Amino acid sequence: MNLLNKKIRFGIVMVFLFASPILDPTIITLMGATLGMKAAAAYTVITAVFSVVMGFLLEKLSFESSVKKVVMTGYQDNQSLFSLRQAARETLALMKSVYPYLLIGAAIGSVIHGLVPTDWISGYLGGSQWWLVPAAAIIGIPLYIRLQAMIPLSQILIAKGMAIAPVMALMISSAGASLPEMTLLNSIFKRRLVVAFMVSVFSMATVSGLLFYAI
Repeated sequence: MNLLNKKIRFGIVMVFLFASPILDPTIITLMGATLGMKAAAAYTVITAVFSVVMGFLLEKLSFESSVKKVVMTGYQDNQSLFSLRQAARETLALMKSVYPYLLIGAAIGSVIHGLVPTDWISGYLGGSQWWLVPAAAIIGIPLYIRLQAMIPLSQILIAKGMAIAPVMALMISSAGASLPEMTLLNSIFKRRLVVAFMVSVFSMATVSGLLFYAI
């Protein structure tokens, strides 16, 4: 809302809104370490391109008119100069905030690793059927899992035999259009734009997942 109030172009704001939860450098680094640099690079390029395309497509379709008139209170615009010490403190705080979700993801992955049969995952989720990708994208929207927790979980799912394409679709949709985020967006966007945002994230997750089949 602060970007919009400062007259930043609507398409650019939407690109930021799409990209910020799914292109966090911490997430990409963790993905490269756990799923491999090829998967991390493909994920970065595909989601970045789709974020730009979807953001400016919504602008082209005149969705800017669906932004509610919201007045922010309690916000302080920090215009101070860059501080290396402050940046170091924020980096440490970010690292501390990430670790709990990594532990949660690892714990869930351990349960799946021990209790869910490999044959079941590889038999039902390990194929190349196209419908697995949109199904995973739909499941990911109400399934609010932080990407930091989803990365170790996805490693277990892939090791058990789940195809990487639906895993990527699940990761993108759960991060980009989770229910808590939709609730917040509903307070500043009209329903038409909220629905368009959800459809855009679903499309991004589905097409990205299908591209991973090709890769």
